[in-house]
Amino acid sequence: MIKFNLKKTVAVLMSIAMLLGAVVGCGKQDATEVESVSKGEELTEITFVLDWTPNTNHTGLYVAQAKGYFEDAGLKVNIVQPPEDGATNMVASGQAQFGIDFQDYLPPVFTSEEKVPVVAVAAILQHNTSGIISLKEDGIDSPKGLEGKNYATWDLPVEKAMMQNIVEADGGDFSKVNLIPEYVEDEPAALQQDIDAIWVYYAWAGISCKQAGLDTNMIYFKDINPEFDYYSPVIITNSDWAAENPDVAKAFLEATKKGYEFAVDNPDEAADILCEQVPELDKDLVKESQEWISGEYKAEVEQWGYIDQTRWDAFFKWLSDNELSDEIPAGYGFTNEYLPQAESEE
Repeated sequence: MIKFNLKKTVAVLMSIAMLLGAVVGCGKQDATEVESVSKGEELTEITFVLDWTPNTNHTGLYVAQAKGYFEDAGLKVNIVQPPEDGATNMVASGQAQFGIDFQDYLPPVFTSEEKVPVVAVAAILQHNTSGIISLKEDGIDSPKGLEGKNYATWDLPVEKAMMQNIVEADGGDFSKVNLIPEYVEDEPAALQQDIDAIWVYYAWAGISCKQAGLDTNMIYFKDINPEFDYYSPVIITNSDWAAENPDVAKAFLEATKKGYEFAVDNPDEAADILCEQVPELDKDLVKESQEWISGEYKAEVEQWGYIDQTRWDAFFKWLSDNELSDEIPAGYGFTNEYLPQAESEE
C-alpha cells in the first residue's frame, strides 16, 4: 500500500486544476442527465475508482455488485482501477462520481489554493490498521526496538515524522534507526533479505507474510498514538456533484453499506464473491484476509461508514502542529450526511 508522495500530489493537484476548468461548464448538464433512482426506471450510471488493485478493502463494493444491491438502488456502477495520477484526480474532475483515498493523503487536496471539490463520505474501516511489521526473531516488539534495524522508508516528511513520534514515545532514539529508501512490493521476501521493518496494512501485507510462513510482530500506529487512528481508507465523492444529486449519492452509499455489512456477517461467502469478480486474486490470501478485515468494517460503531469528527480533526491538527500541513478547519473535508442511518436510529 503506497503512502503520501509530495511530488506526485503536486502533479495531481496541477492536473485537477486543469481538469476543473474543463468540466466546470458541463456539471449542470451532467446533473440534468441523472435519472430517478427509483427501481424500475433507467439505471443511473456511476463510476467508482479504486485506490489500488482490488483487495479486501473493496469487498463490499464487489458484493453489492454481485448481489444486485446497486441495481436494486437504480444504479449501474462501473468499478475501475485508478490512473497514474490517482483516484482523487478522477473524482475532482468529474470523471468518476466516487473513489477511494486515505485521510493521510488528503491534506494537500484540502489546503490547495484552488478549492478542489472532494469530500470524504464514508469510512471503509473504522480504524487505522497500518503499522510496522517485522520478523519476531528480530525482537522488534515495540518502537524502541527499531534502533539499529533497517526500516524501508518512502523518505517522506509525514511518514518519517510519524515514525519518529512512535519511536520517541517509546523512549527510543530515532536517529539510530537505519532508514533504507526502498519501495517494498513483496513484503515476505524483503523481510527475509535486507529489510527488518516495513510499514504495512495488516489485512493484506500482514496476512501475506503469515501465509508465507513467517512469524511476525506487528506494531499498530493507533496503539502508540491515538492521533494516528485516522481513517484509512475512505470513500470520497465530488462534493459539487453530490450536492446536486443527493438522492443518487445516498442510494449509492445505502447499497454499498449492504455490501460491507454482508461481508461483516458472511466473510467466507464475501471472499468467494470477491474472487469470482476478480479471479486473478490469490484465493487463500483473500479468504484469510477477509476473515480478519470483516471485523474492522464497522468495529464498535452501529453505522457503517461513520466518521467521527474528533478523530478526523485530531490527525489534521497533529499535522499542522508539527508543520507538516497547513491548518485544516475543524470538521472540514468529510460529511456523514449521505450515509444511511443505523437501524437503531431509523
